[in-house]
Amino acid sequence: MAMNVTQKIISAHCLQGEMIPNQEISLNIDQTLTQDATGTLAYLQLEAMGLEEITTELSISYVDHNTLQMGFRNPDDHRYLRTVAERYGIIYSPPGTGICHQLHLENFARPGKTLLGSDSHTPTAGGLGSLAIGAGGLSVAMAMAGEPYTLNMPKIVGVQLKGQLTGWATAKDIILSLLGQLSVKGGLGSVMEYTGPGVETLTIPERATITNMGAELGATTSIFPSDEQTRRFLKSMDREEEYSLLNSDPQADYDQTITIDLSRLEPMAACPSMPDKVVPVSELDGIRVDQVAIGSCTNSSYADLKAVAQIIDSQRVAYNTDVLLSPGSRQVVKMLAKEGLLENFFDSGIRLLECACGPCIGMGGSPVSRGVSVRTFNRNFEGRSGTQDSRVYLVSPVTAAHTALNGYFTAPDKWGQPVAKAEIPPETPSIRKHFIFPPKDRSSVEIKRGPNIVPFERFPENKGELQIPILIKVGDNITTDHILPAGPQITSLRSNIPAISQFILSKVDPDFVIRAKEYGQGIIVGGENYGQGSSREHAAIAPRHLGVVAVLAKSFARIHRANLINFGIMPFIFLQEDDYSILKQGQMVSIPFQEIEAKGSLEIDVDERHTIKINNDLTSKELEIIRQGGMLNYIRKKKSNN
Repeated sequence: MAMNVTQKIISAHCLQGEMIPNQEISLNIDQTLTQDATGTLAYLQLEAMGLEEITTELSISYVDHNTLQMGFRNPDDHRYLRTVAERYGIIYSPPGTGICHQLHLENFARPGKTLLGSDSHTPTAGGLGSLAIGAGGLSVAMAMAGEPYTLNMPKIVGVQLKGQLTGWATAKDIILSLLGQLSVKGGLGSVMEYTGPGVETLTIPERATITNMGAELGATTSIFPSDEQTRRFLKSMDREEEYSLLNSDPQADYDQTITIDLSRLEPMAACPSMPDKVVPVSELDGIRVDQVAIGSCTNSSYADLKAVAQIIDSQRVAYNTDVLLSPGSRQVVKMLAKEGLLENFFDSGIRLLECACGPCIGMGGSPVSRGVSVRTFNRNFEGRSGTQDSRVYLVSPVTAAHTALNGYFTAPDKWGQPVAKAEIPPETPSIRKHFIFPPKDRSSVEIKRGPNIVPFERFPENKGELQIPILIKVGDNITTDHILPAGPQITSLRSNIPAISQFILSKVDPDFVIRAKEYGQGIIVGGENYGQGSSREHAAIAPRHLGVVAVLAKSFARIHRANLINFGIMPFIFLQEDDYSILKQGQMVSIPFQEIEAKGSLEIDVDERHTIKINNDLTSKELEIIRQGGMLNYIRKKKSNN
């Protein structure tokens, strides 16, 4: 049978199920990655499984999100991550080494491998031909323990690229254009596989930018073939022996095909406050900009930052615009330094930040009140910048550079002659000495925990019939940033669920936590694409801690749905969307848990006046996990019965 790239990797790793769209499959996972904002819980859960060591080929614990070590909490968590990595056989990447996805691309990603990461932008490695999927920390911990990763077989969308980029158009403009066309839920249940003659014109950093922001489409993952560009990149990283050719067969089919003519693209921007509100940059000409932030896992590569350095060319950036730059890794910094390009940034007045996520997750670098911030990042959700009323635009590095020089948006036809595409040198400086590899003898390693690291909570079973209130009703596209905001104050509590739960939905309704504690149990009602955004499982665990036992929505984002199930929260779906308008905050609903069937419908009473039908798309296993109170309870019971 002729197969595409996605099918080839899935076929080689499939332990159970068939490659039929929406049918459940189980995959063997080769590699895992975590980052510090999600990793502490993942490793607490790994410890709870009672293992002696991990079983994956390669697992890495990156520290890149919360590197601001204010007070004891963050350094304590970093010490915990380092010692737990030493204990279980995991590679540790200390703070300051770089952003997990950039580092993984440079050092560890391999064509044809499966990668599961506790970060929604794990698909970045798809630019190098890995089947890389974002997931909750518990799913990643289970993969490290040797458990297969279970998901519904996605449909495979062939994105055919023809022509090549011209003028000032970049890879960022490819994915922004696709977001404008498909929306933030346009990739739900799909793998976006890039094909066509235009693929060979894109370098690995360019491909990684595209697969990175496939997460904003809601896609399961995105992937490119492994070809000569892949070999050239791996050779430059001194990893040519890890190269393997991986492409689709000539007669391979796709469930859907989209065609993009690269030669017709122009610089684009996503307007506040959603990544799919995309317009040409030319339409923004004249808009005053208070801040420009360059970096993130989307656009912090050597190639991206060299383009910025060439455009800036030591010119002073606009005095009334604060400009920040976060390199993706120490390797990127060394390469720029070797070419004398760091001087361009220093002379320009740009603030050079640590090799970390930083402003992308509101970890420093917040704009002024009601400020306009232009960022090369992947998300511009309301309040994510750290300033609740800021207006954030997402653009490419070249657009950001021109905006920084002028202090306002300008049309690309005013930018002059485009700079040449930066090619990665044949040889690059290694930074592998900065990774801490686990010792061979780990028997005496002591795992060190600070006082903010709280043991993982064990949730009760879900059974019987519950009479519970609607704690809150929200609209469409509620993100995990809405459910649990980012930023230094909150993220430093990531190892302490009782403490972090005090911030659940605080930006949406400041009284939500008070109300949830008053009732003890309840349900959340949401609209379309509930839970889109990051993979942070805290957005499921903390509501569960507050007594949320079900979420009823029009539809769910993939990772958040899985996280809800993992922690015993029932994801119900409206059978008739009109019923959404019937429900109101404070109404009591009756949910008979004992009557719920997998992939079945159920009638629930609302205030003794209305009865509405709700549905679920759960498998029998997922339903049993919820009934047991979550995945950890399910595994414990499974082990006790064996």
